Amino acid sequence: MATITSVKARQIFDSRGNPTVEVDVHLSNKLWARAAVPSGASTGIYEALELRDGGSDYLGKGVSKAVSNVNTIIGPALIGKDPTDQAGLDNFMVQQLDGTQNEWGWCKQKLGANAILAVSLAVCKAGAAVLNIPLYKHIANLAGNKKLVLPVPAFNVINGGSHAGNKLAMQEFMILPVGASSFKEAMKMGVEVYHHLKAVIKKKYGQDATNVGDEGGFAPNIQENKEGLELLKTAIEKAGYTGKVVIGMDVAASEFYGSDKTYDLNFKEENNNGSQKISGDQLKDLYKSFVSGYPIVSIEDPFDQDDWEHYAKLTGEIGAQVQIVGDDLLVTNPKRVEKAIKEKSCNALLLKVNQIGSVTESIEAVKMSKQAGWGVMASHRRYENYTLLYGRYLSCTGEK
Repeated sequence: MATITSVKARQIFDSRGNPTVEVDVHLSNKLWARAAVPSGASTGIYEALELRDGGSDYLGKGVSKAVSNVNTIIGPALIGKDPTDQAGLDNFMVQQLDGTQNEWGWCKQKLGANAILAVSLAVCKAGAAVLNIPLYKHIANLAGNKKLVLPVPAFNVINGGSHAGNKLAMQEFMILPVGASSFKEAMKMGVEVYHHLKAVIKKKYGQDATNVGDEGGFAPNIQENKEGLELLKTAIEKAGYTGKVVIGMDVAASEFYGSDKTYDLNFKEENNNGSQKISGDQLKDLYKSFVSGYPIVSIEDPFDQDDWEHYAKLTGEIGAQVQIVGDDLLVTNPKRVEKAIKEKSCNALLLKVNQIGSVTESIEAVKMSKQAGWGVMASHRRYENYTLLYGRYLSCTGEK
């Protein structure tokens, strides 16, 4: 079996122009693999530490410390090891080389989750190369997943929150072509609705309103959230896909949750007088009104990352018909997933490997979620700009 002969890290730039870590893993059989770590614009406070340099260079976002940790600590320690032993290598990096913990498990505060994850991802690709199988197949094997299905793509088409300069509090509105019979047809349906949406926005708001936000969706000057849902409903109707294309939301509610435990739907307004602050129960009822009026099947991060109470209330009241997705709530952390399963806080996991910092821990979070009967959405985060039109996948198995 081939072994690792070198691990080399460098600083590169993601599609937002921010530094990130890239790693090459070379093997004794002359094969090699490369991987880079993605990053998010809005991040949960419980995510594993993304090690940044601070200071003035790159506005404090440099990753030279994380790169050095790979080149001087992680890399030398992996020489001679088997790249197909994903769990063994991940656990070695996380528990022995780093070893830092908090109440939610291994937090990677010594070496940085971005340093560990870059190596974990590159090792995973190298392991697939050694076994001469596609990467997806290698990951499925690591997870013990025998049934492989293509997911339903979720198209991120309207941006608000931290992803756009408009007044829209909620961060993303997505369309999901659940009525498609194949991935090819799903892409066709999504693209057609996207272009109809562009025409609808142009007619209502003008040409400038078809500029896109940080995640590639349109960012018109929408005044309130229902307005965005109406735009989507109209575009779906014009494309002829009513009943076949439905709506998903990523609220990112932690972005507008205050110390007074209210949610400020006007948080981006400069002269904000607090008139749009509402309670968790009022926000819950707002979601319920959305669901009753629009074909919404998925709501992500409807409440703050510490608001377990209202997550559980919403899931209890509409979870049978709508997927309630934990992103900032769960941060792909098995311990937080365990708590959410026990308290019935949500019924779906948003999978972001950089939130937890290793392939193995990510697989564990997914397996726990599936065993609980949850759905799993595999999310993008920025590295390459492959998320221009869509960036999120809804995994559909059986009834979900």
